[in-house]
Amino acid sequence: MIKNIVSGIKAYFGAFGLISKLKLWKYFAIPMLISLVTAILVFGSAYSLSDNIGSFISKIWIWDWGHETFATISSFIGGLIILVIGLILFKHIIMAFSAPFMSPVSEKIETHLTGNTTHTHRNTSFSEQLWRGIRINVRNLLRELLITLPILLLKFIPIVNIFSTILLFMLQAYYAGFGNMDYTLERHFKYKESVQFVRKNRGLAIGNGIIFILFLLIPVIGVILVLPLSVTAASTKTVEALQLKNKPVHAA
Repeated sequence: MIKNIVSGIKAYFGAFGLISKLKLWKYFAIPMLISLVTAILVFGSAYSLSDNIGSFISKIWIWDWGHETFATISSFIGGLIILVIGLILFKHIIMAFSAPFMSPVSEKIETHLTGNTTHTHRNTSFSEQLWRGIRINVRNLLRELLITLPILLLKFIPIVNIFSTILLFMLQAYYAGFGNMDYTLERHFKYKESVQFVRKNRGLAIGNGIIFILFLLIPVIGVILVLPLSVTAASTKTVEALQLKNKPVHAA
């Protein structure tokens, strides 16, 4: 799996050049706008709620001794909880609503890589692509939250909280990569088959998602460029994975 994670990361190195070569920037205009507006709404709301969450957690400690220390820790944990949930919501919202715009990009990249200009794969409409994107991302959102909340509780345990941070990051990366890979998979597989394919290639998803999450740490520019680069990188590796698995890229 480590080899696939590294492969997923390396795919970003040629992403910018491939976008320019295939003249794909125009397809990213609306997704980049969706990404920017969503970031403002989600992270703006998260920032305003962080103090309230911290204050709520601090009330758990009913004793006078150590209350100040626990309040400080609670404030940090509250901010972290809001940040993590904000990241989860952000990535699933932008990936769901950008699906109809990302699918044509993925298709052009696939055509470029395979040289196959005959479109005999599954044909889907704008509304079908949007529904697929919403369905996949709602499914991933619920699963990610279900796993994330217990991991966040580990933050209260010294030493263990170090490993929980790594686990949280990898979880976020996996589901980010999952969504990016599905823009290609939706043409070849139905919903359940796509889920199975990503599970078998989870290393590629994690590698793609690692850079996706790191990009979000770059103010403004990261939010704007995260989709173009991550989707391009994911598309190239997903097409390769389909070919390596002896799955003809034109089959439905």
